[in-house]
Amino acid sequence: MSTVLTPITGDPDADQLLTDDPLALLLGMLLDQQVPMEWAFRSPLRLKERLGGTLDAGVIAAMGPDDVEALFKEKPALHRFPGSMGRRAHELCRTLVDDYDGDAARVWTGATDAADLWQRLRALPGFGEEKAQIFLALLGKRLGVAPAGWEAFAGPFADDEPRSVADIDSREAFDRVRAWKKAKKAAGKTKQD
Repeated sequence: MSTVLTPITGDPDADQLLTDDPLALLLGMLLDQQVPMEWAFRSPLRLKERLGGTLDAGVIAAMGPDDVEALFKEKPALHRFPGSMGRRAHELCRTLVDDYDGDAARVWTGATDAADLWQRLRALPGFGEEKAQIFLALLGKRLGVAPAGWEAFAGPFADDEPRSVADIDSREAFDRVRAWKKAKKAAGKTKQD
């Protein structure tokens, strides 16, 4: 990946890892729920550090769910719910090993078209409809690697409203997304409204 995703986390090393490592980006997206965005997307770097400097789907999948959960629970925890999210990260890595030879980028580089990519994202453990839509928008808007027609599958996340990580290309954009989410929550609405 070439486009720098900063400043999602505010940590240059974590943002660089998201830019350079497709597995880190998928894990960050997986963890982006019920915690601040920057915490979720900073956690792949922390996980890499806990793994001795290597972030590899095969290594994580081979560890077993209890061992991955223990890594997530080390202080500081990698998520508000480290047990369940550690297990989900393990499941995601198992799927990447089983279906994509451990290469996270193959989820999108191997897709034949936007519909195929959508199905691949929806099949990933922990990727419900909204998470898949946001990640598809991230691939399309920020990285320019989504196939033609991706917007139809990304739904409202394809528009110009600053509603998700897919819309962050500067610190100001980060602040706009944060303010937009806060306003929607105060109004009792979701990111899709």
